[in-house]
Amino acid sequence: MLEDRLEGSRLDKDGYVVVRDVPDRVGATEVVRSLGELVPQYNGHLTHEVTYRPGNDHRAYSQSANTILAHTEAPGWDPSPAYLALFCHRQARCGGGHTDLLDVRRLVDALEPAELALMTDAELTFPGPDGGVRTTMLSSDLSGRTVLRFSYNLLTAADYDPHRDADIDDSVLPLGQAGRRLAHRVSDLFHTLRTRVLIPENALLVWDNQRMLHARSEYADRTRHLTRFWAGDRSRA
Repeated sequence: MLEDRLEGSRLDKDGYVVVRDVPDRVGATEVVRSLGELVPQYNGHLTHEVTYRPGNDHRAYSQSANTILAHTEAPGWDPSPAYLALFCHRQARCGGGHTDLLDVRRLVDALEPAELALMTDAELTFPGPDGGVRTTMLSSDLSGRTVLRFSYNLLTAADYDPHRDADIDDSVLPLGQAGRRLAHRVSDLFHTLRTRVLIPENALLVWDNQRMLHARSEYADRTRHLTRFWAGDRSRA
């Protein structure tokens, strides 16, 4: 069965895995459900189509073709999705549209002590259902596993999907100027340390959303099409 490919896979070791030769969306759903129950997304549905839609050219958003900088998915959900998966129907033919990943363990090793302290000690509100979640960017769950919540956009623009040219005063940012500086520092380290994945067609990229930062490179081929899933039980990996 397709979901058996995750057993003993690199998901726990590396934080992500590419499952190839997935025939269709139904097959992708089976793989993701082997990790945990599907979690409703921003639109209330269990899947979201990641493809260009007109009207989003000014946004750093999944249905634009723009770069999206380092973040974890739905950091204001309680809990945030344990896993994020992208099934590729059609990959961009232009050389862009990579999914970039970085393990928080590598990030922690590269941060200065004061930068790491800001992530572990300073609380901020991540917007989400029922008012969101107020917590630190790095914490632990009841089992002692690291839980990462991060959004470059939130720290620099006070919005998950800001206008590309937004110029926001430090006073309205969740952690002010210190948070803005940290966001730029994390973005620089992400660019240096990231793993780049161009998901093959009929393949599924799955990663640990509470451990891995992710981002997306800009692309020009607007026929690119992926389906996104969230899953919710990290204890089963």
